[in-house]
Amino acid sequence: MNFILRLLITAAVAYGLTHILKGVHLTDFTSAIIFALVLALLNAIIKPILVLLTIPITIVTLGLFLLVINALIILLADKLMTGLRVDGFMWALIFSLVLSCVSGVLNSIIADKK
Repeated sequence: MNFILRLLITAAVAYGLTHILKGVHLTDFTSAIIFALVLALLNAIIKPILVLLTIPITIVTLGLFLLVINALIILLADKLMTGLRVDGFMWALIFSLVLSCVSGVLNSIIADKK
């Protein structure tokens, strides 16, 4: 149940951000739910491999390269989906930063109420 709630929060935040950020486009809320599911799968499967492969550059950049990995995951989700369009790397970077911050805050608020 917690996983479904987190997916719905991520989908709602992503859908809301598409109305604020001009370079990220989701067609409808159903696409936002599919995006949240695809993002969860990519974060569970692909992201750990990328993090492991890029440990040296992550250490040199003091962890800032993880932001690049997050943006690449968003761009990969863009390529795998038809309902999502991201206009470039910078939009993916901004979108991933805001999405993770807002989703994290909302998830912690929901977790505190339980």
